[in-house]
Amino acid sequence: MGRTRAGLLEGAVRAFAERGLRGSTVQSVAAAAGVAKATLYNHFRTKDEVARALLAAELDRLTALAVGLAPGAALTALADEVAGHPVLRRVADDEPAVLTGLLATSPERWAELVDRLATVLGADADVAELAARWLLGLVLQPGEPAVRRATAERLASLVPPP
Repeated sequence: MGRTRAGLLEGAVRAFAERGLRGSTVQSVAAAAGVAKATLYNHFRTKDEVARALLAAELDRLTALAVGLAPGAALTALADEVAGHPVLRRVADDEPAVLTGLLATSPERWAELVDRLATVLGADADVAELAARWLLGLVLQPGEPAVRRATAERLASLVPPP
């Protein structure tokens, strides 16, 4: 990802975490990124396009975070990131309908996400599906850290050893 685009997405995290998706404007995202609105428009047409790009970048970041970790550690890291993500927390608290719309995905996209998780965990498709659904649930209700960790370990026990 280019440096300017990455900076725009970092600005989007700040703006969306502070104001939510509905409360943020293209101008507030540009200001949080420290650029002119025209610069933002060179990369994105709408605020919704920024939000979709941010979601895709975060999925890439989370995948990279989990690569090479043991399944329990990977699931714990993913769970903690999802449960504590500032934009997800703000939108879940203030704009749950918007969050539901953002999280809804096509069957093809869902299959891609499950496959990506299966690869990272070294798990079969059924375990990856279960883990993906659990992680998605954490977006809506993060729960307690100790419970998340215990659940991550239980799910990891379903992954066969390499």
